[in-house]
Amino acid sequence: MKILFNKYEGAGNDFIIVRNAPRLIDPSDKILVSRLCDRRFGIGSDGLILIEDCAGHDFRMVFINPDGLRGAMCGNGGRCAAHFAMKHLTGFRDLTFLADDGPHTAIWKGNDNIELSIGDVMGVTETEDGIVVNTGVPHLVVFTDDTENTDVVGSGRKLRHSQRYAPYGLNVNFVQINGDKLRVRTYERGVEDETFACGTGVTASVIAAAITGKIVTDNQVVSVRGGTLSVRYALNNDGATNIWLSGPATFVFSGEIEI
Repeated sequence: MKILFNKYEGAGNDFIIVRNAPRLIDPSDKILVSRLCDRRFGIGSDGLILIEDCAGHDFRMVFINPDGLRGAMCGNGGRCAAHFAMKHLTGFRDLTFLADDGPHTAIWKGNDNIELSIGDVMGVTETEDGIVVNTGVPHLVVFTDDTENTDVVGSGRKLRHSQRYAPYGLNVNFVQINGDKLRVRTYERGVEDETFACGTGVTASVIAAAITGKIVTDNQVVSVRGGTLSVRYALNNDGATNIWLSGPATFVFSGEIEI
């Protein structure tokens, strides 16, 4: 059976998007998901996004990592899924969708730019390694003076698999702050490598920087390997609310593949 797919990227974080209604792909089929995401034997991506029908929302986003395991949320993926839905299903208007971590709102800002709501952040904690922030998925934020020469893959893999964060592990963000400039490099679990951007990781990094007093703006632009993203938010005693992630959600190509 052949299926149609769309390839999207958000600041270099790339995804396969499939309209999964009627259900053509079983989200629990780890072998198929891994094959589709494989950059040599499949389409290649940092994750698979299934767009499904959802009562009370414009769609449901099912996000699956390249290792075949579901992710509760993906910030760049959510923005790309919203752009796909606006283009093919709803028209370019504000919409809502449901992910495994709850509901989200997406706003079209013109061209390929999408602003996406991120769930409230609560219970930020500090460990010996850095600051743990959950922005739909758990992230470790490690501040460094030099992201350029950081061994993101080696250090990130070690921290991601640390017994301290067992059994599920987390994503690891290396963050450099220079004045009002913030740069983030991320090692993502499920991809098990550095990605060009991570939306929930950028969000976690900004909130960790704000909570620790390293930045004072409530609307922070962030540089990543694949471009720039921005995060606006409101701090409170336990974390942050009214969190919005903005950046590009760009269609790359479409095609069909045998499954």
